[in-house]
Amino acid sequence: MTTNRLSADPYGLLIGTDRITTTSVDLHSHIYPGTGRPNAAVALAGADEIDLAVSAAKDAQRAWMALTVDQRRDKLIDLADVVREHLAELAELNTLDYGVPISFAGNAIMIEQFLRHFAGYVDKPLGSSSPVSGSTDLNFIEREPFGVVGVIAPWNGSLVVAAACVAPALAAGNAVVFKPSELAPLAALRFGELCLEAGLPPGLLSIVPAAAAGGDALVRHPGIGKIHFTGGGHTARRVLRAAAGNLTPVVTELGGKSANIIFADADLDAAAVRSAHQGPLMQSGQSCACASRILVHDAVYETFTERFLAVIAATRVGDPLEPATGFGPVISAAALDRILGVVDIALAERAGELLTGGSRITEGTLAQGYYMQPTVLGDVDSRSSLAQTETFGPVVSLIRFADDGEAVRIANDTPYGLNAFVHTRDLTRAHSVARQLQSGSVWINQGSRISPQGPYGGYKQSGSGRTGGLDGLREFQQVKNIRIGMS
Repeated sequence: MTTNRLSADPYGLLIGTDRITTTSVDLHSHIYPGTGRPNAAVALAGADEIDLAVSAAKDAQRAWMALTVDQRRDKLIDLADVVREHLAELAELNTLDYGVPISFAGNAIMIEQFLRHFAGYVDKPLGSSSPVSGSTDLNFIEREPFGVVGVIAPWNGSLVVAAACVAPALAAGNAVVFKPSELAPLAALRFGELCLEAGLPPGLLSIVPAAAAGGDALVRHPGIGKIHFTGGGHTARRVLRAAAGNLTPVVTELGGKSANIIFADADLDAAAVRSAHQGPLMQSGQSCACASRILVHDAVYETFTERFLAVIAATRVGDPLEPATGFGPVISAAALDRILGVVDIALAERAGELLTGGSRITEGTLAQGYYMQPTVLGDVDSRSSLAQTETFGPVVSLIRFADDGEAVRIANDTPYGLNAFVHTRDLTRAHSVARQLQSGSVWINQGSRISPQGPYGGYKQSGSGRTGGLDGLREFQQVKNIRIGMS
């Protein structure tokens, strides 16, 4: 497994035009999950560096808004062009960041798509006017930027969050201080460099890899107008408490325990392939969109299970940098131990029957990395901790249901509501079930396909707010009412 494309010198924070390698926090040794060995040293931000980034962002935001709408629109399009030229590089860095197979790592293309989409909003009318009751006054409703926004990305999706948040934030007129996880900073740092190469004002997007201390400083900074946080519920509660000191508004996109419903009339071959990839295979199940609860109608349970397990068995496990690899490692040794513990507890509680997997992979070169077998438990109790708690690993549950009503009840019976999946050939059923599911997104006869045109976000404990579409743009705008007396 080759990671020798990375620099031997420390990777620095990107603030303005500076790459800062000496900070108030020690260097972080980045571990490549495919080998379990260090592959880069990365500078981390503390409170001092966050303050520097916010100061640079304030200056850059004023310079950004001093440009005409045509100039800002064109610069975002120029950035999309630059990103397109470097898609392969960003995909490889994504793989080196957290071990996602290169076959799945091309989500850098989302940055290009979101930039092109939101560039189109820059020069469009975003305000409105309204008559005022009992008056001839002119009443305007304007939408303005917050100024400087903080974006906190998880280790499993820095490029996705860059697409979904940075593009609309810049289009709305903001500057962004972007904090990728210390576990996966490489692709985000390169994206920040591409912003400079495309001609964006220095400091308009600062990249500040940081651990908990840097994130806390960002959330508490009085110069931040809004925070967008993607991650887990436990950390989100800490973010909300920290932001409360300055009453800083916070948008959250949190975890999930997505239900994937397989009805008896579904195309079972297609459903098996989609369910395997949306479940344990893609990103080794380390995704908020992981369909970890697979609800299968009694009439096709055995048939579907056989085909589903066959897809998993045929998937190549190996070096994430190899294009043929379909399943890679989990992020760290600690994550591996935690996920194995989830399986052990489920078996001890007799929550379900182990159908495949359940162990660490210890053969050959994979033994040095953080590899776990794709794991499937059958006939799982829908009320068990396995079926209720987000695992964030390559572990899925097969759960039986008898009719549409029971399927909806089980699907909705968790604290989460980010994604749901439905497989059926019956259009009436698809519409009916989708409307009953308590989920921000419902994907019918397909996997999760986030696009710039569609709003994405959660119900219940899966978060608040949206990315994508007009709703996603408005998350980065605040509303002002201007009234001109005409009497």
